[in-house]
Amino acid sequence: MKITLENNIQNNSLQVGDDAYYVTLSQGYGSNPKPLGKITEINRLEPYFIEVYPGDINLATSDFIMFSKNKEVNNSSLLGYYAEVKLTNNSTEKAELFALSSEVVESSK
Repeated sequence: MKITLENNIQNNSLQVGDDAYYVTLSQGYGSNPKPLGKITEINRLEPYFIEVYPGDINLATSDFIMFSKNKEVNNSSLLGYYAEVKLTNNSTEKAELFALSSEVVESSK
């Protein structure tokens, strides 16, 4: 299903493989999002559109479309035994780093 958009997609984190959902605005923003399908194509140039599979739902022009990330691909924590970080400051003015933290999960043992 090809969904043509009036404007460019504002959220740059949208990617192929994300799950699309929609809300019928006549039911209000607080209504439960309904699954639309998996995003298979994104066009950020005119004409703006996304392709969703299976996407066999009749959407109204007033429906609100949203997405969620694939948790298998977009894991929120680092994996492994160590991490290496390089911090660079290109400013000519004095700068201080007060804290740096990370959440690390050992990937195997």
